[in-house]
Amino acid sequence: MNKNEILRYSDNDLKEFEAVVNKKLAEAREQLEYYLNQISEFGQSDAGKVRGLDDSNSTVEQERMINLAGRQKKLIQHLENAQSRIQNRVYGICRETGKLISKERLLAVPHATLSIEAKQRMK
Repeated sequence: MNKNEILRYSDNDLKEFEAVVNKKLAEAREQLEYYLNQISEFGQSDAGKVRGLDDSNSTVEQERMINLAGRQKKLIQHLENAQSRIQNRVYGICRETGKLISKERLLAVPHATLSIEAKQRMK
């Protein structure tokens, strides 16, 4: 590590990242609510209550919604963890290399915990 290497993002950078994370989190929560409403509506509909052997399409669609809701829950957890890292001022530090993750990567994937370099090494 050289003397001039930055070890963490500035408070201004962290505020910028926090805004991005908060926006993504709000969008993810809204999407999760949509999926949960779809699942609930399906369960309350006549089609959901009376299933015949030929009703595989609706079952597949319900399973798809359940899977999508599960993925959204994981994304929300990752984004909430990112919020914690911002509060603790360790956001953007690669968990494998200890170096800063590029700003471009964090803006694209705000819950990233690995730099591109570390992610490629894991393959």
